[in-house]
Order: sequence, then structure tokens, then C-alpha cells
Amino acid sequence: MTSNDLHYATLVEVADRIQQGDLSSVALTAALLARIEALDPSLKSYATVTADRALAAARRADEELAAGQYRGPLHGVPVAVKDLCYTAGIPTMGGLQVLRDHVPDFDGTAVARLDSAGAVLLGKINLTEGAMAGYNPRFDVPVNPWRADYWSGASSSGSGVSVAAGLCFSALGTDTGGSIRFPAMANGVVGLKPTYGLVSRHGLLGLADSMDHLGPLTRCTEDAAIVLQAIAGHDPHDPTSLSEPVPDLRGELRDGVAGLRIGIDRQFANEGTDPGLVAAIEEALTTLAGLGADIVDVQMPAGSSDSRECWFAICATEAARIHAATYPARAEEYGPYFGGFLAFGRAVTEAELAAATAAREAFNVGFHALLEGLDALVMPAGGHPIPINFDPYGDPDAMLPLFEGVQMQFTIPADLSGTPALTLPCGQAGAGIPYSLQFVGRRLSEARLCRIGQAYEEATRWHALRPPV
Repeated sequence: MTSNDLHYATLVEVADRIQQGDLSSVALTAALLARIEALDPSLKSYATVTADRALAAARRADEELAAGQYRGPLHGVPVAVKDLCYTAGIPTMGGLQVLRDHVPDFDGTAVARLDSAGAVLLGKINLTEGAMAGYNPRFDVPVNPWRADYWSGASSSGSGVSVAAGLCFSALGTDTGGSIRFPAMANGVVGLKPTYGLVSRHGLLGLADSMDHLGPLTRCTEDAAIVLQAIAGHDPHDPTSLSEPVPDLRGELRDGVAGLRIGIDRQFANEGTDPGLVAAIEEALTTLAGLGADIVDVQMPAGSSDSRECWFAICATEAARIHAATYPARAEEYGPYFGGFLAFGRAVTEAELAAATAAREAFNVGFHALLEGLDALVMPAGGHPIPINFDPYGDPDAMLPLFEGVQMQFTIPADLSGTPALTLPCGQAGAGIPYSLQFVGRRLSEARLCRIGQAYEEATRWHALRPPV
């Protein structure tokens, strides 16, 4: 790894060099800040760059290491966080015009835990408005570094772009309906959506309280395991925080997949899916079978293909409650898409919400039962590469081409059920941008998912491809 391509190293690689004294955090941080300054005016992934805070943290990391105080694999490593995460003294806007002046006086729990682990915060990352699908006209749209005319994902679009383009070594994202997995898919990086409640949501601007998940985007599975290990764990400030111990995410990382049961419902996974992606997933399954995994045919539970219906009703209702103080009172400050989404949420009746909740509960019973018999379930990670043939600043009608192209039936199940999901690159489309798949597992099975991801990465090189920037 030369100085010219250090920005594309994995987190593990730079962490080893920092620990060995071969690389200083200050030098690495300065290099990343210079790359952000050179490239991000066109990629638009950062909402706020915190150069002074980053360099101060890097100096502290180097001083601690010189004194024999090593905090672990995030010590001195430059990272970024989605601009939904509270940061003391730094704007936290959530892509919302109504929050352009919102500056918290404390760090959210996940940010504070990154700091405790010794990570260096480079800045806050752009996203769709309110973490839904469209953008507020006052904010930038992050640009896919593989091809600028293709979608960069939502809502953690900037997180996917910044990791893929070598502008940080990990970025936190959130996932309510696919918002870690869509950007991971679109930008060819790894995304790990954890079990609901494994990572505290204290100090997080929410979209839907019952489905919001916070997790990492990285360039390989082991990097994702490291970051999730650092930010996970019980938090008394979050009533939905799990009390169970955090799994040892690297303990079985290199144990291979021999004997593991990996399921796929081909009728569900292949319907309406890009043929190239179908072929890439089949090739991945062949690879895993060759490593000793048992590939089994399964059937998704009833309601899987219609899960979008109940998801939209629940998500929109919860979002409208979160934004009740500013919408509709300041409706003119909202963008066309998110404003329309909140209006829809306000119009959902109690009967409609009850029906959606009942449908969610019924689906979850069947989905959890399916997962209990598997080590992982395979499906596309939200579809295939999507050209930008829609207006990202537009109203719900203008965004229809996106929703017709993106396949939320593959991402919504893990959000409705609160189960973990790992997204990995698994091929490349003719357009020159990545294909991805996801592994979904039982509650708190992140270590098993990472074990599968690690074995797949050791047998392939898709995760090592980099965009031409």
C-alpha cells in the first residue's frame, strides 16, 4: 500500500500501521482532509468538514500511542458520521432546511463511543431530507463515484459515496427501510445494519422510532465488525436499547462457512430482478457451496412481496409524529418529497395504522421462524444499479421512477423485524458499477453474518474494486 493509494486501504490496514508506529494519525488525517478538499466539491458527500476537530483528535491519538496508551483498532483512524448523528458544537441538520441552525450541545451515544475508541471525526455526511428518499433543494445530492449518472443510494447516500471514494475509512449510516444497504449497493461498499436496539439511537434525528437502525459502511467486512463492536451496547438513555451482551463480532470471523445453512427463495429473489444480478448471486452461492456451506431452498413468509404497504403507513405516521413541531407549521421549508411524505403520514387513520401494525406482526412471526432454521438468508441488497432518470429534488410523482426501480421488498423485511443484514459487493454490471447481495440473519447474529462475509471476501475480490476517482 503506497502513499498514493493509502486512502483506499481498509480500516484494518491503516489501524495496523498506526499501532506499529509506521503511520501517524496526523499524517493520515491530513491526507484525507486534502483528498476531501480536492474531490468532494464534485462528489458532495460531506455536509460539514470538521478539520480542526479532526487534527486535534489525531494529535491526541499520536500522543497517546507514544505514551503506550492504545485504545484499539479505531485508534487514530479517520471516520465520518451521517448528519443525523448529534455532534457537540457542530451542526446536525439531517438534510432539513428547518434544522439548518440546529447545533447540539452533546455528542450522540454512537459518536461518543467512536471518540472513546480513539477514532478521528472528519465531518458530517450528506443525506436525503429527513432520511427518506428525496432531497431538500437547499442541500447537495451526493454523486456516485463510479458513474455520476447513477443513483448513489438513499438515505445514507453521502456515507456510501465517502467510503467508496476514499474520503474516510468508515461512515455511520442509518437504515429504516434500506438506507444503509441501498448506498452500500449503489457505491460498492459493505453495509452492516445491526439488530434493532443493538446500537443506541440516543442523539439521533429519527425517521421512524420503531425501525431506525444505526450502523457502519466500510470497505470490507472486518472493518464493519470493528466499527459495530465499538458503537454497540446497552445505553440507559435509549429505552429501546438492548440489554443483551454485544456479540464478539471478530471472534469467529475466520472460522469459514463449512456446515452453515444459507437459504434462498429464488422465486422471491429473482422476480423483477436484473438478470446480471441474479447471475452474480448464483455465482456467489456457488462460491459459498464450494467453501462447504449448505445452500438450501426456502420460502419467504406470506406478505413478503407486499411489505412495502405496511412499511409506508408505519414509517410515514412515525415520521409525522417526529416532525409535528415543524410540520405543517413550517411546511414551506420542507422539500417537495419529504413534505408530501409527512402529509401522507398525517392522513393515515388509526384503523389504517392498526391494520399495518397487524400485518407487520404477522409477517414478523413467519420471518423469524424462517430465520431460526438458517445461518443466513440471501437476497439482493435492494435491487440493481439505477440510472438517475428522476428529479431528486422532486415531489412524490417525480420520484416514481426511483421507486419503480428500487426493490424495497428486499430491504424492508429486516427493518420490520429488526433483524441484522450484511450487504457485500458480488459483481459488476455492464455500466461499470457494482452488483451487491445481502445476508440476513437471526437477532444478534451479526458475528455469524460477518463470518460469512469474511469467507466470501477471502474467496473473491469484488470488495477490493475501487471507483475511478
